[in-house]
Amino acid sequence: MGLKLGDIAPDFKQASSEGDIQFHQWLGDSWGVLFSHPADFTPVCTTELGYTAKLAEAFAKRNVKAIALSVDPVESHLQWIDDINDTQNTRVNFPILADADRKVSDLYDLIHPNASDTLTVRSLFVIDPNKKVRLTITYPASTGRNFNEILRVIDSLQLTDSHKVATPANWQDGDEVVIVPSLKDEQEIRQRFPKGYRAVRPYLRLTPQPNK
Repeated sequence: MGLKLGDIAPDFKQASSEGDIQFHQWLGDSWGVLFSHPADFTPVCTTELGYTAKLAEAFAKRNVKAIALSVDPVESHLQWIDDINDTQNTRVNFPILADADRKVSDLYDLIHPNASDTLTVRSLFVIDPNKKVRLTITYPASTGRNFNEILRVIDSLQLTDSHKVATPANWQDGDEVVIVPSLKDEQEIRQRFPKGYRAVRPYLRLTPQPNK
């Protein structure tokens, strides 16, 4: 059984390109993005890790730590990092787990036998400061991840954790948001959303983003 939304992300201790990592301790009070790769020196993953490195400031702004994983050993990771830095014009600034014993892969259900009996699939988990899984995405090997979408989801999660709103289709930070249907008291609505709202339908009420 794979991890479900709301499950506690399994803790583990594993080697990485930055030394041994005790996962929950390493996360601390931060959000986390844990993402896996089939192997080192693969082309799509090289671009992904390079792009992740370039997002360091965007992740820091959102209190997010990134951590990658593949089943290759630390020595291979370190050589691959040199390639990533060179080809993607960046410097990898996050750890890559060396899951040679498949310990983390088993905990996070990253081995899909119909894809490969040995290599990890390209899954991504967003984990909140309470260590709960808030997003899971698994990509095919041929398709690079959209990290702008991952940032968008993190923005939505952090906003909706703090306010009684949801975010509509294609929402971007700063757009209108939806007042949750469970909020019905007009006085509370006025207090929470002083800019007002427009009711397209009784169940579809749009309001300016409350933290803007």
